[in-house]
Amino acid sequence: MNADIIILGAGMAGASLAAMVADERRVLIIEVEDQPGRHATGRSAAMFAETYGNATIRALTRASRQFLLSPPPGFCETPLLSPRSALFVSDEGRLALLDREEASASNVYRRLSGAGARSIVPILKEGWCAAALFDESGYDIDVAALLQGFLRAAKKQGATLILGARETDIHRLAGEWRVTTAAGAFSAPTLVNAAGAWGDLVARSAGAAPVGLQPKRRSAFLTPAPDGEDVRRWPLVIDIGEEFYFKPDAGQLLISPANEDLEVPCDAAPDDLDIAIAVDRFENATSARVKTIRHRWAGLRTFAADRSPVIGFDPNTDGFFWLVGQGGYGIQTAPAAAMTAAAMILGRPLPDEVAREGVTGKDLAADRAGLNLK
Repeated sequence: MNADIIILGAGMAGASLAAMVADERRVLIIEVEDQPGRHATGRSAAMFAETYGNATIRALTRASRQFLLSPPPGFCETPLLSPRSALFVSDEGRLALLDREEASASNVYRRLSGAGARSIVPILKEGWCAAALFDESGYDIDVAALLQGFLRAAKKQGATLILGARETDIHRLAGEWRVTTAAGAFSAPTLVNAAGAWGDLVARSAGAAPVGLQPKRRSAFLTPAPDGEDVRRWPLVIDIGEEFYFKPDAGQLLISPANEDLEVPCDAAPDDLDIAIAVDRFENATSARVKTIRHRWAGLRTFAADRSPVIGFDPNTDGFFWLVGQGGYGIQTAPAAAMTAAAMILGRPLPDEVAREGVTGKDLAADRAGLNLK
């Protein structure tokens, strides 16, 4: 099967790009799994927070806001965003960290005393929570609706999704990328690497130099809400040192140690120690106790060394395009990242939404300074 663009990976990155280019190019999305979004996309805690990540991530998040608030007609049947504030909490010994975070977005945060924080989340322990920053600008993201919206849009515009494409072989021949899989053989002049944690492995298979991607495991679990507490309107609560967080999830609490443990690309599983650490940190900071764990899981958040995504054509491999390294921010930045990637592939200036935020192609390039090239 021939196309103009082959996208390797049907997670949020690949699906969103397909939706942005399929009206102008013939697009094939090739996925090794039997369903889209099985790995990082399907395991995200799914917050939209403009104060999350480095400067480039924050800019891409701001540039994604309008799409997520007002998606195109017919994109989805329910809102993609629902309000969810965030509360950054600190004990007495780390107030300097809280001060620095407040300075990074002073127009967004409202400073609270420990008592003020407890008035919002009453389980925070009086002897532990000394102060907090309250951010009321955030949202929960309906990840499933967003992914399906992109896939529907791509399909409506003529893109083809191939699932179960294992045993992949990639090579370049006569100006075309040839991708041979258990699901068939495909060719196109442009190959997009949207393979997440497997991005460097895909690059090696294609003869491109890896960019030094670092897959990092994060574990989480669900537990019943504390007795007598209606948690549904609680904010996301984040320790200022990012040593744990918890947030409401369908009337329960989702708790994570916010760990970043280096992993090889894999179908990540939660580590018992990660879960134990999360329980200990949660119980140290709150008056609640974890009596039951109803579900536990882990996902890989894949970073470049400077923690900004890698988006752009490889400077040394003809027709090879990078769309990887979204880290833990790939859902909230997906619209802007996809619009940016589409503009680069189509040979156009970066979209106004992105350019207004000060992001340039050099900030995202595969050969930029600061990447751990291997």
